[in-house]
Amino acid sequence: MHEAPPTPAAAATPAEPLSHGLKQRHLTMLGLGGVIGAGLFVGSGAGIAVAGPAIVVSYLIAGALAMLVMRMLGEMSAAMPASGSFSVHAERALGRWAGFSVGWLYWFLLVVVLAVEATAAAQIAHGWVPGIEPWAWVLLFMVVFTAANLTAVKNFGEFEFWFASLKVGAIVVFLVLGVLAVLGWLPDTDPVGMTNLTGQGGFLPNGWGGVVSGVLTVVFAFGGLEVVTIAAAETDDPARAVGRAVRSAVVRILFFYVGSMLVIVTVLPWTAQQAGLSPYVKVLDAIGVPSAGQIMNIVVFVALLSALNANLYGSSRMIFSLAERGEAPRGLLKVSGGGSKGGGASKDDGSDDSREGAGGVPRRAVLASVAFGFVSVLLNLLWPDTVFLYMLNSVGAVLLFVWALIAASQLRLRARLEQEAPAALALRMWWFPYLTWVTLAGLFGVLLLMLTDDAARPQVLWSAGATALVLLLAVGRQWRERKGPRPGHEHEGPALTDR
Repeated sequence: MHEAPPTPAAAATPAEPLSHGLKQRHLTMLGLGGVIGAGLFVGSGAGIAVAGPAIVVSYLIAGALAMLVMRMLGEMSAAMPASGSFSVHAERALGRWAGFSVGWLYWFLLVVVLAVEATAAAQIAHGWVPGIEPWAWVLLFMVVFTAANLTAVKNFGEFEFWFASLKVGAIVVFLVLGVLAVLGWLPDTDPVGMTNLTGQGGFLPNGWGGVVSGVLTVVFAFGGLEVVTIAAAETDDPARAVGRAVRSAVVRILFFYVGSMLVIVTVLPWTAQQAGLSPYVKVLDAIGVPSAGQIMNIVVFVALLSALNANLYGSSRMIFSLAERGEAPRGLLKVSGGGSKGGGASKDDGSDDSREGAGGVPRRAVLASVAFGFVSVLLNLLWPDTVFLYMLNSVGAVLLFVWALIAASQLRLRARLEQEAPAALALRMWWFPYLTWVTLAGLFGVLLLMLTDDAARPQVLWSAGATALVLLLAVGRQWRERKGPRPGHEHEGPALTDR
């Protein structure tokens, strides 16, 4: 295995053939809404059940890890924006094996999780309209969002903008109502005070072990922020856009997550929460909001569709980037009405739409991603407890492997950027390299703790197996091509630039 060759600072970053139809408001709301999903609205109940009021600390620890990873990713993406984001960075920092491995693992993660989201949204819709079977709802969702992703990137941006706006608005309303309930300013309510934080076994009813278990439960809820850096390549000013999105998103998301948990465990005793049931519904019911269950069903439904849309977008751009670098079939480089890139990405013959934001859509990459998404959905509908469960376990801890490679890449690239293109470092990681090493240690610590947890251990083992398989494929591919260059691999990723 060899490292990617160094790139002179004077080299310019090649332009992406993709559309620049995303606006700053799209990217900002994508950053805010990308991680606000069913994991928060429903899955947080499991964390409260094991950690009690100390779930607030669990979210702070998990959120801090996510914030540090995003800061590192933001630094690299602002300096070297690319549709492949951290896959491109890994290739440039560690070699082809790293870019290949992290790109394909992340693509596989997205298309498998996509099936969970589509199926869960279909179950909610089936509850509203029992006459339509869940499989029909899944088909409808997949067709609608495939069409949206095939037409123009601005359609994806608009979908996500309004979806994220609804989710953010729902959390803001929840926080306001919760604070009013704590203060006793709502009709028929008395001030709650600190009773529920200090009663029922105290703030740490299950000790620090409960906090650790809470971290293992909630850390994956922060997955999805990475899509912001993938989408940044399709804005007019990627370096500026990704910097602003990362700065605003991580702080606000911590506020939403930690603020929500603090309200929940203050308004109600932690023992009132149950895994699988939304703690938000419990709180809204307790303060007298009518039809709280249906309101949250609508919010969760929108959150699931938003995640489905974002995952389809992120997976298509990742496999497109892999094709750009010769790590996926070259036929996936066709784009709609957007010209070509270095003889690689070429115009889709069926499109002559040259309007702003309408061209440059990697339609074959979208179709390839949604095709595997349909396969995943079918497996989830037919064999949820066998075949699909194994697939889901095989990506359960992949997010942590991806984050670890992001940190490792930043360690290597930061030094090169400071030496070759210091002006490109518009966004810098705090206290480099110490916090980067702390983040790596934290991620490996979470993996080790998962190995000691009976429920989480299968995810780590299956994910490690999937990662090892992809690594073997990467090494074998590189070994076979050692005597000659990859066909069509004219582009080794974005150059370090002295913008």
